[in-house]
Amino acid sequence: MDLPLAANRAGHAPLTAQIVGQLRAAMTDGQLAAGERLPSTRALAATLGISRTVVTGAYAQLFAEGWIEGRHGSGTYVADGASTSDGAGASQTGASGGASRAGADGRAAPPPAGHGRRPAEGAGPPGPGRPVIELRPGIPWTAGIDRAAWRRAWRSAGAEAPAAATEPQGSSALRVALGGYLRRSRAVRCAPGQIMVTRGVAGSLGLIAAALLRPGDRVGVEEPGYPAARAVFAAHGAQLVPCPVDADGLVTGALPAGLRLIYTTPAHQYPLGGRLPVPRRQALIAWARSTGALIVEDDYDGEFRYDVGPLPALFGLDPGVVVYLGTTTKILTPALRVGWLVAGPELVARLVDVAAGLGEWAGGPAQRAVLSLIGTGDLERHIRRMRHEYARRREAMTAALGGGDVGSGGPAGRLLGEEAGMHMVLRTSRDAEEIARAAWERGVAVATLARYFAGPVTVNGLVLGYGAASRGEITRACRLLAGLATAS
Repeated sequence: MDLPLAANRAGHAPLTAQIVGQLRAAMTDGQLAAGERLPSTRALAATLGISRTVVTGAYAQLFAEGWIEGRHGSGTYVADGASTSDGAGASQTGASGGASRAGADGRAAPPPAGHGRRPAEGAGPPGPGRPVIELRPGIPWTAGIDRAAWRRAWRSAGAEAPAAATEPQGSSALRVALGGYLRRSRAVRCAPGQIMVTRGVAGSLGLIAAALLRPGDRVGVEEPGYPAARAVFAAHGAQLVPCPVDADGLVTGALPAGLRLIYTTPAHQYPLGGRLPVPRRQALIAWARSTGALIVEDDYDGEFRYDVGPLPALFGLDPGVVVYLGTTTKILTPALRVGWLVAGPELVARLVDVAAGLGEWAGGPAQRAVLSLIGTGDLERHIRRMRHEYARRREAMTAALGGGDVGSGGPAGRLLGEEAGMHMVLRTSRDAEEIARAAWERGVAVATLARYFAGPVTVNGLVLGYGAASRGEITRACRLLAGLATAS
């Protein structure tokens, strides 16, 4: 391609800096579009009549800044979010590191939710043409799904004739496949009869609540914790009992008495990100045995961990007091609506009866598609790719934000939960709601911790997901956030 570049040997700036600046400008104003292939270093050096070392140095700097990305065996490309079609993003976010990208449907996402209100209320959505970098948690990397594998799975699903009878427990073939997958990926050993296919974690919680809870039953929920879980239990008349969490997850030494069950996210506590240590896991199991309470283990983000070894699932420590929940929402897409629960055979039978009465089960074609993805190995290959990609995005986020303690070395704040999952928390000394509002006005969508508290907000911080943004977008957005967090 003909690039708008020139090498001025008589100029004051070094040649490498000239090339970097001109390429940045070309990407910012849309002359180079996201996903467009750049010339090789050898070809560009020959075109400009300069040393290849100069071009290599320029590409290395742009790569480090997140403007370009390499694709193995293919070449160098403009990174997602590195350009805009009309330059609007450059004028409004350029001071903090460049432009971002809009949502797939061309519309801006809503402002980040807060505690009972929108923290950016009154600010309104970004202006026309302003792109949004999506850093809110819980959004998976759906663009990374192998399209060929996806099509194969649905062709396989469509090859079977529609089922005439319902299967409230789920497809027997899928339950067998899930048993193998859970054994390999999470060391959860169970028979097909202990597995029930559901419509995701919320669907599993609804069945558990309908089968086991009576109005007024005390249910322990993490504080801060997953708002949807609170909503499901409250809808069934439960008395919600907040249970404190810290940087390691649920504080098992502070569990209240009289709980019918407790809901927890031990693999990567949502939202603070703690990984429940083995001694606490053992203490939680002992507590459940002694009190007769049921532990509902949501294995949120259990597939993703970095620089740390896996921790045993609670279900593996004592299947008699634990119900294990999993879902395709984060490893594939929320649109699939397929999840699973694992429990003792008697409890599964009870839940199946409830599901049959409510007409609550996962769709047959979606189950068959998941079965195909597991059977061909495509699901686990995809998860491995996600793990590598998320590790790179996590590295970009931690590099841009630093991670020192609030007020004692880290200018932006302190990072929590960066060892696993698809999100981390930035604790900051500045009001998180103000930062979220200012970031939204500049085209970056983040969540705050406030919405995860049922009671008073005791931890101030931002919840930052890295499933929906590219590394370049993450770098630029987090530099913006760091600037906002340290602004006087």
